[in-house]
Amino acid sequence: MRKWLSEHQDQIEVFYLPPYTPEHNPDEYLNGNLKQRIRSGLPARNSDDLAKKTRSFMKTLQRRPNHVKSYFKHPLVRYAA
Repeated sequence: MRKWLSEHQDQIEVFYLPPYTPEHNPDEYLNGNLKQRIRSGLPARNSDDLAKKTRSFMKTLQRRPNHVKSYFKHPLVRYAA
């Protein structure tokens, strides 16, 4: 990997992160929003209900690109923007 990185320095920038840093990972902001949505309203009674709530949230995100962009505006995540 290091050889490939050295050969492609002009095409990619590498950010080395500590082993466990969820606050540096934009996916964790999505996960947090998803968990909040799943817990709201009527509780999911089975896996089908859970899947339906998850799909509903993800479809909502598709229509809200600015919300998705907000995951990358936190100072600790700007490296990925």
